[in-house]
Amino acid sequence: MSSKENPPKKKGCDKGIVKRFKMRLDLIFDYNGLVNQGATCYLNSVLQVLFMTKDFREAVESHCGQDQKTADFHLKSLFKALKTSETHTKDILSILGIGNVYEQRDAAEYFENILSMVTPYVSQIFKGHLRHTMRCSEGHVTSVETGPFWTLPLSIENPSDSNKTYSVRDGFEKFFKSSTVSEMYCDQCNEKTYSTIACKMEHHPEILTLLLKRFEFDYHSMSYTKNDCCVEVPHTLRTKNCDYELYAVVDHVGSLRGGHYTARIKSYDDHNWYVFDDSYVRQVCFLSIELNIDCFSVKYYVSSKYIKTPPIDLTLNIL
Repeated sequence: MSSKENPPKKKGCDKGIVKRFKMRLDLIFDYNGLVNQGATCYLNSVLQVLFMTKDFREAVESHCGQDQKTADFHLKSLFKALKTSETHTKDILSILGIGNVYEQRDAAEYFENILSMVTPYVSQIFKGHLRHTMRCSEGHVTSVETGPFWTLPLSIENPSDSNKTYSVRDGFEKFFKSSTVSEMYCDQCNEKTYSTIACKMEHHPEILTLLLKRFEFDYHSMSYTKNDCCVEVPHTLRTKNCDYELYAVVDHVGSLRGGHYTARIKSYDDHNWYVFDDSYVRQVCFLSIELNIDCFSVKYYVSSKYIKTPPIDLTLNIL
């Protein structure tokens, strides 16, 4: 009898490799984008930061009522849709009173608008309080003012050109330095005298949001000009009572009249950084990015306009 050669056995697939590859794909495509309704990138960037802020999202989902006229209700609906697919922001635009979707607007402004419209419980993680105390030259307290804040505005006074680098850490420390004013009346001294104004963070928010002020009014041209210097953003920011760690940045490129916003956010699910560019979402290495920061957050959250990041120790937990 003649024998036939047995056909070669097919090599079996390594199911473990397939599973790991599938898990990796799931991670890469786990986040979805928001449709740009015209020029609404400023809003999309803010909404993605809020969606990716775990405590805020959970507060929206668990404490939202059924009143469709509230911002909470529409945020909950948006977040639910965003978990599974790309979605639009028409309902949020309506509740915010944004009629002209082709008009460039400010991301930081709408960040504050949203937080002021949701219920206090939902927004409380972003809310802090500042105390301003004025003392005369003899040390008498002449006035004390305490007020809430959503963002701390950091002025970029120096450097004045794009070849120098502005330090967020230095700007933050400068914000709380005492300043001297003259000709302020003191009741106890019964005369006008030099006074010192000191600013203190009375209540530290769970998430600190910094706004880098890029635009200044130029009296020669009678218009606002943009400071395009690079900005050094620290991985951690230490205050007297707590430490903050960077987890989100809102970037802006362009001018006051036109430009484009994106958000760079570290996921609390897989600890990777992602760029949210309207409908387009991709994973990135944060170390290799030159940013154009415009506002936001330290569990912390920075928002500016050019940032050059310093080396980051990836073994640290960036929120």
